[in-house]
Amino acid sequence: MVAWLILMAAIVCEIVGTSFMAIAARSGGYLGYLWMSLALALSYYLLSLALRAISVGVAYAVWEGLGLVGLTAVSVWLFGEKLVPQEVLGLGLALLGLVFVTMGETHDEEAAA
Repeated sequence: MVAWLILMAAIVCEIVGTSFMAIAARSGGYLGYLWMSLALALSYYLLSLALRAISVGVAYAVWEGLGLVGLTAVSVWLFGEKLVPQEVLGLGLALLGLVFVTMGETHDEEAAA
């Protein structure tokens, strides 16, 4: 359970870091790149800690998938970007895929016990 909380923290750091990347790219300010670097470095560090208890394939898929969904939500909310129906469908399918991948991880843990 702790590993999953660490993975969620890694995802939040990824979303924050990538958001700062977009802000820095649009404003031209270098401070945004510094915050981006720190947040993304922390994200990777936390991801590596989560890998102690979660298989790398599952952890990376969840990290990327939920990061994608979270960053898309931030881009709509913070940057005013619009989603077309195909994008919404794609995000839904990505989330469905993550559910199945994560269910497989839970099954593996039970089989190993």
